[in-house]
Amino acid sequence: MRFPFDPPIKALVLDMDGVLWRGDQPIGDLPAIFQRIETLGLQVMMATNNSTLTPEDFATKLAKYGVRVDPSQIVTSSEAAAYLLKKRFPAGGPVFIVGESGLQQCLARQGFYPDEHNTLAVVAGIDRHITYQKLATATRLIRNGALFIGTNPDKTFPMPDGLIPGAGAILAAIQTASGVEPIIAGKPQPTILNQIMERLRVNANQLLVVGDRLDTDVKWGQNAGCRTALVLSGIAKREEAQAWSPPPDLIALDLSELLE
Repeated sequence: MRFPFDPPIKALVLDMDGVLWRGDQPIGDLPAIFQRIETLGLQVMMATNNSTLTPEDFATKLAKYGVRVDPSQIVTSSEAAAYLLKKRFPAGGPVFIVGESGLQQCLARQGFYPDEHNTLAVVAGIDRHITYQKLATATRLIRNGALFIGTNPDKTFPMPDGLIPGAGAILAAIQTASGVEPIIAGKPQPTILNQIMERLRVNANQLLVVGDRLDTDVKWGQNAGCRTALVLSGIAKREEAQAWSPPPDLIALDLSELLE
């Protein structure tokens, strides 16, 4: 089987939450899925707006499901946020973080450390330990001139028992209180996809972006000129995809169906 595109697809860019797993439950036979990708002769990268874990953490999670990948094959919105900050502040410096260990570690690798004094930026993502005090501090710092960067705008986060608030819900609270719109690092902005094209040395029209969300995954790929595929194993429904303009190039129940 070959995807019906000209020029041919050389690589897949897979979202993870809602495509490879929901919570801690894999979606389909992941070892067989990755073997199929290899059989098709395709390169594979994974990109996620989930800022809670590092690429190494995600590689470890995949290994538990029987899939071995190098952390360099995984790009997160935390890495994208750190990349954007490094462009603005090459020397690193103090930031206020609303987020979890994945975001904290990615920022630390680029020389950014948590401090509420002389703060360069507020960097916010999903935070399952969010407090009113964190929101208040973030608001105060942004109103005092700190840059406001959001890892991603996803309003919800898929779990086996349903949807829970995502990073976008937290960003909305801070934006409402501060009056400042965040600079988005993750999807649907192009930062992650540009990093992937540089790593793989491919053009946009040689990538097939596979995701479960229209407003982040599909929009992201379309904005960059990539081919797109929507899987119905996460957020979006088929009728929503058919009403999306332009619609994704391919629609499948899940990644297994897409590849077969």
